[in-house]
Amino acid sequence: MPRKNGKPLKKDAARQGGGLLLRIIGGAWRGRRIHFPPVEAIRPTPDRVRETLFNWLQMDVAGSRCLDLYAGSGALGLEALSRGASRVVFVEVDSGAARHLSQTLQDLQCDRGAVVTTDAKHYLAGISEPFDIVFVDPPYADHALADICSRIEKGGWLRPGGLAYLEDAAAAGPPVLPPGWTLLKSKRAGAVGYHLARREPPAAA
Repeated sequence: MPRKNGKPLKKDAARQGGGLLLRIIGGAWRGRRIHFPPVEAIRPTPDRVRETLFNWLQMDVAGSRCLDLYAGSGALGLEALSRGASRVVFVEVDSGAARHLSQTLQDLQCDRGAVVTTDAKHYLAGISEPFDIVFVDPPYADHALADICSRIEKGGWLRPGGLAYLEDAAAAGPPVLPPGWTLLKSKRAGAVGYHLARREPPAAA
């Protein structure tokens, strides 16, 4: 069923007891089912897309510092924590979803995650800290991907050599990247287009 934000409800998110469930695919919490509230705008990245993404990232996640913008259910950031990320900051504008994500981290007894209740643009306007991996998955209908990537670049939120996961409607085609970013991987799964980009280090003098 289409959602108001232009994103379809993912089949991997199973309804149960008025809420929804997602499954952690790999790492310490492999197979763990995570509840999240039935908020209109939340739609987790599907299992098969997450599996492909973390195959792309398999050598880069352990010990990394990650930023999960538009966190929603927290599927991407939780998957990164399960696979050994040293820290994940989850940014989610919906206060109910953010509270639920904080509770999920408590239930997992994980102190490596922090939840910030704000919108992505407001967060990126703050004092930056460089992350190793940034997950960028805005509502498709907002057409915000290029602008958010530009804000990440201008604010220094992604370290040189860092990686960005970018998700958009497949119909949108390849993402528009800031200068100095390189598109490494692109795939589509149904209506979802997903990509991996790298912020290239400065050229040696």
